[in-house]
Amino acid sequence: QLRLVESGGGLVQPGGSLRLSCAASGFGLNTSAVGWFRQAPGKEREAASCISSGGQTITYLGSVKGRFTISRDNTKNTVYLQMNSLKPEDTAVYYCASSKEGILRLCGTSRPQGDVYWGQGTQVTVSS
Repeated sequence: QLRLVESGGGLVQPGGSLRLSCAASGFGLNTSAVGWFRQAPGKEREAASCISSGGQTITYLGSVKGRFTISRDNTKNTVYLQMNSLKPEDTAVYYCASSKEGILRLCGTSRPQGDVYWGQGTQVTVSS
């Protein structure tokens, strides 16, 4: 069974940090672009950060640039999102998604294009 499983979400105070993990089972992530998307209540889903299959190309949403860092360990079949200096506006369900069609198809348009696998999501709440 092909699955993406997110973990690492939770409740954190403003200014705090969390590290999200996206682990794949049933298939290898090493040939897939992976993105971390987030959706807050009443808002559109947006791509927070994306990374190409080899890690050479990385994108960040403007509002998270300098605070979030995406990375991947293909030996562990896992992609990470280190989130520092968290703000209340970062509160959302975070999803990871993968695509073998490249980072542009996954993150280059308003919605991911083509064949995309999604995880179930993990809640991140930033609140004092």
